[in-house]
Amino acid sequence: MEHAPFPPDLIKLQAEWQLTYAALAKPHPVHTTALRRRLQTLSGRLLFHPYWSGPGWTPAARVELRRQARAVEWRP
Repeated sequence: MEHAPFPPDLIKLQAEWQLTYAALAKPHPVHTTALRRRLQTLSGRLLFHPYWSGPGWTPAARVELRRQARAVEWRP
């Protein structure tokens, strides 16, 4: 099943989530509480993004979203 193209804001959210997760996963991360809170906030925004209310939600779509977010040269 093919999914609709991801909106740019959803790709940006996923990229932010991945960068935050990577920062938290480093040995001896700084500001762990702030990073955890940010990860929770981003997780909620990703989960309840309007894109997922349509027929686009599939496990494969989530994988593709992560792949596309990794390909983006976006930094906070």
